[in-house]
Amino acid sequence: MIFTTPPRPLDIEALFPGLAAHRATATRLHPRAGRPTARDSHVGGPLLWPAEEPWPSCDEEHRHSGPLLALAQLYSGDVPDLAAGPDGCDLLQVFWCPFDLHGPTGSGMHVRLRWRRSAEVRAILAPQPEPAHVGFDGYLPAPCVLHPEQVTEYPYIESLTGELAERVEEWEDAREEAAYEVEDEDEDEDLALPSYQSDLSVAPGWKAGGHAAWNVTGPGRMDCHDCGHGMRLLLTVDSYEWRSDSESWRPLPAGAAARARADTGGDANRPTGVAVGNFGKLNVFACPHDPAHPHRLSVQ
Repeated sequence: MIFTTPPRPLDIEALFPGLAAHRATATRLHPRAGRPTARDSHVGGPLLWPAEEPWPSCDEEHRHSGPLLALAQLYSGDVPDLAAGPDGCDLLQVFWCPFDLHGPTGSGMHVRLRWRRSAEVRAILAPQPEPAHVGFDGYLPAPCVLHPEQVTEYPYIESLTGELAERVEEWEDAREEAAYEVEDEDEDEDLALPSYQSDLSVAPGWKAGGHAAWNVTGPGRMDCHDCGHGMRLLLTVDSYEWRSDSESWRPLPAGAAARARADTGGDANRPTGVAVGNFGKLNVFACPHDPAHPHRLSVQ
């Protein structure tokens, strides 16, 4: 089954031509419950991990230390907006520690990336290690296959600058006022006017590339600690496929018959079972100058 994002409710570039310079594509991953193999792009399935290579483990001394938990793997051929890996690598493998016991505060996340050339893997490690203990069930991803779809995005509203930012914010404020006025006149009327923030800028859900959302901390600059270059969004791990204020992004199965029987409930909205922080999202940034440089994280 193929999942697609409904068309955007309006052409935002027609209203604000200046946004064209900030247009970007992102690949929504649309994870859905399945039985992925090590040769698939997926969430929560077996990795294409060489039998002779040690499985990664966490460096922190937890009460229950052990191997890292495999979160996902993405083949560049499946995901158009996945940034290039170092030295011709075509496979990104993502791990995290199932405990919030890292960083300066002692309560942060630990994520590890492993790039590799898939053609070089011969014998695959089986069975693959799993942590004996997990600090939070939200770290345990359900096995999911992916349905990658490329969409167009624009910057988070607070990331815009200058006259363009002022015009978009004024437009956004005017639409909110119009919606409130209608609700005041008729309490039964629900006027859903498209919003730049919710409907026209950053797509929710798991995705590769595109623009980052900064709904918790506000926009922040991510520079590479090794070379100082500005980093780009590599991957977003989201607790939900959509939220109450972003239902226009709700992915639907392609075709009228498939849409008619689509499950749009909790399982469709949280197919992976992953919960980031307080059911938010994790943005993983990578250095475009050298993909081998250490990544950086932002939880939103």
